[in-house]
Amino acid sequence: MKVSQRCSKLSPSLTLALTAKAKALRAEGIDVMSFGAGEPDFDTPDFVKQVVVEDLKAGKTKYTAAKGGPEILEAVQFLLKRDYNLEYDVPELLVSVGGKHSLYNIFQAIVDPGDEVIIPSPFWLSYPDQVKAADGEPVVVPCGPEQNFKITPDQLAKAITPKTAAFIFNSPNNPTGAVYTKAEILALADVLKKHPHVVIVSDDLYMKLVYAPAEFHSIVSLAPELKERTIIVNGWSKAYAMTGWRLGWLAGPAPLVKAMTSLQSHSTSNVTTFIQRAAAVAAKSNEGFLHEWVKTFDERRKLLVDGLNALPGVSCKPAPQGAFYAFPDISGLYGKTFAGKKVTNSLEFADVALEKARVSVVPGVAFGEDRCVRLSYATSNQTIETGLQRLREFIEAAG
Repeated sequence: MKVSQRCSKLSPSLTLALTAKAKALRAEGIDVMSFGAGEPDFDTPDFVKQVVVEDLKAGKTKYTAAKGGPEILEAVQFLLKRDYNLEYDVPELLVSVGGKHSLYNIFQAIVDPGDEVIIPSPFWLSYPDQVKAADGEPVVVPCGPEQNFKITPDQLAKAITPKTAAFIFNSPNNPTGAVYTKAEILALADVLKKHPHVVIVSDDLYMKLVYAPAEFHSIVSLAPELKERTIIVNGWSKAYAMTGWRLGWLAGPAPLVKAMTSLQSHSTSNVTTFIQRAAAVAAKSNEGFLHEWVKTFDERRKLLVDGLNALPGVSCKPAPQGAFYAFPDISGLYGKTFAGKKVTNSLEFADVALEKARVSVVPGVAFGEDRCVRLSYATSNQTIETGLQRLREFIEAAG
């Protein structure tokens, strides 16, 4: 049976494949220390879940407008004002089935065949494939640990061509945890001001998970003249531990949002009706729970980073400043033999570490940086400590 060229271009998710392998081992009763999770290990706050129960009992089970009902759209406006100090009207907003869906809508709306999208590497692994799904061309710009995993203004300027449709900006970054400073963002903004045909896609999903002294800064808040061609992407998944709820939102120029809303009306229609008010309640809360979560994540971050830097052949520098991932350079281990298997890249290391050390990490090649692996610290201190001990024994036994 024929498969479209569009789908043939796409790569299966390495993160999902390795997660499935780790789950299969655990199902066999094998103890695996998993660092693959891309979601908080905390539960959605009870006061948020209770709203869903109330709305189900009240019969809120019918369609709303494709872009979302009044309550959730007003909540997005509230977030933009409180967290960004920005004003957006309803025609500039769209609520979708997760941040991933928001991004998919964006690329479908702004990319034509042959258009280029600039993607700093390391990148969230779905960016290139979503661009390909829109028949666009990913332009990957390497930004390794030697430059703190951040694109420079010079790199950005050189990557822009007449074919450039968009530039993806992700801070805090998945997988590295890198957070751009105010000065760094302003320098990138100065480049972008010279190229009015380039749309800026600002992926801010981890904006609330930042560790002092780092601070989150919005490119739109710092350079308001870019607002008319910037699309902000955010959601409830990471900050509110609502990954399974599938709730994301975007804010951008009304003509583009109108096109994306039309697209969504023919794909998913509205997000689940009886979770919309709960999302609004979460957004408007004082977020006291979040402050405790960030404190816990920060403690785990330090524990994991210190432990990784103590491992032979491993370097976790620079340390992550946001999100809940560490992205250590393990290339110092390449060429060594682990349990009879010679390791030459991140995929081979991740595979043998899972098989022999019973530690699950995500290979950096999935994020465009084969020297590294990603470890999530959205897990317990015990898992971090046990996993680090297993990795130390595994590495020290290598030939």
